[in-house]
Amino acid sequence: MHRFFLDPENFTPDEVHFDEATSHQIAQVLRLHKGDTVTCLNDRGDAWLVELVDVNARACLGKLEQSIMLDSEPVVQVTLYLCLAQREKFEWMLQKCTEVGAAAFVPVISSRSLVQEKKGVEQKRERWEAILKEAAEQCDRGRIPRLETVVDFKEALANLKSYDLALAAWEEEHELGLKALLRGRPLHSVALLIGPEGGFSNEEMEAARAAGAIPISLGKRVLRMETAAVVATALVLHELGEMDV
Repeated sequence: MHRFFLDPENFTPDEVHFDEATSHQIAQVLRLHKGDTVTCLNDRGDAWLVELVDVNARACLGKLEQSIMLDSEPVVQVTLYLCLAQREKFEWMLQKCTEVGAAAFVPVISSRSLVQEKKGVEQKRERWEAILKEAAEQCDRGRIPRLETVVDFKEALANLKSYDLALAAWEEEHELGLKALLRGRPLHSVALLIGPEGGFSNEEMEAARAAGAIPISLGKRVLRMETAAVVATALVLHELGEMDV
């Protein structure tokens, strides 16, 4: 069944009014018809089965039929601090880590990031938010992950104190893995730092340690940045019981 995240203001007690972009998708792309049923979500944790009662490319209308219980959102909120990379690679990480269960993303400029200026990054926000929304719809998420403002590495470290635990995936860490670190720990929020293609510098890791981040290993093999982002997110959620059926 097709799923659509809509602004909470689009919902009334009995109806849902689809915005123009979603209406075009329903009518012209998916070719849905009056009487078809879709799932609509308000990005606040609520979802409904909705019967389409008026279908046109500019303003579709639906009738709320039944509330749906959502249980796909992890209790533990994992925020990924992703160093900026090539456009395709960064967007792939946004999509795949949303599917795995990341709650939020913070773009980071580190010393070895391919992108070294904040100027222009915020211009990509609309596209990135669309990627997060589409990924959340596709994989049955109950909420769209948040996309925070781009920060430099120093600013990222200053934010870490607001989390229950901060982790930094580092290829030079060869002893501490996630299983030993996370076993039995009651956590509600985790910050996960993923370095750029060239990895974090030694100076950055020293600063990260001083800010409270714990360097962790993802295994005996060195992973590409995009692989590390997905694997680390999945392993954290798995070790905290968030991947169980």
